[in-house]
Amino acid sequence: MIESSPSWKRRRFIAVSPMESELAKGKLAAAREKYGRDIRVFETSLASATPSNVSDMEETDDFYEFTAEDYFRVLASKKEDKHLKTKKIREAEEAARRSRITKQAVIRVRFPDNFTLEASFHSSETIQTLIDLLTKVIARSDLPFYLYTTPPKKQIKDFSQDFYCAGFVPGAIVYFAYEVPKGDDGAYTGPSLQEEVVSLKGLEFVAQQAAPEPTPVEAAATSPSVIPEKTEQKRSEKKQVGKPKWLKM
Repeated sequence: MIESSPSWKRRRFIAVSPMESELAKGKLAAAREKYGRDIRVFETSLASATPSNVSDMEETDDFYEFTAEDYFRVLASKKEDKHLKTKKIREAEEAARRSRITKQAVIRVRFPDNFTLEASFHSSETIQTLIDLLTKVIARSDLPFYLYTTPPKKQIKDFSQDFYCAGFVPGAIVYFAYEVPKGDDGAYTGPSLQEEVVSLKGLEFVAQQAAPEPTPVEAAATSPSVIPEKTEQKRSEKKQVGKPKWLKM
């Protein structure tokens, strides 16, 4: 299940300066340029580190709404004589239908050291694009690795499969592990991600938490009040008590 991590959730309540926000935005933009997509990094709490494979990314009601367009598309597909079409044509038409009605796939990759990498892919992209991204960000790209889902533990082997067919839409959690040769008891225990990638942890919240500039109303409320000289003079005149008209000296 894709859940929140308390460690980065607390950062939302920390005020940051506009300069820190701009620096965070620049670093995220540089990472987007280097890796070809937006990525997020955060630490997974021990309580939520237990492997699971429930894809329950919250979507709006519009995502699941069965529209009139969907109804007529399904009705038309039933009327088609599929025996008159080749397998390639049917697959192409099915892919076209999926591309119109499906959304992006948000994939979170959990590593043995409790770091999690999140990236978004189009549902028609293949799992190979995820493998390519991981090769760029992991600390030891020279070591063979594999991905798996659980429960039950199932290694992902077909990288040509797209995220939609793999059941990873709208989102899923997969697990990362290095391959250990048979007879070798020593598994890699170093950091999973490159230091440059780890430094991106929590930056998306810093970029969004710039302290807002005070509005004119707020500035006026906090500034010391200045009473005009004429107003002050009128008030002092009102305070002076004159002689009553009935009093005769």
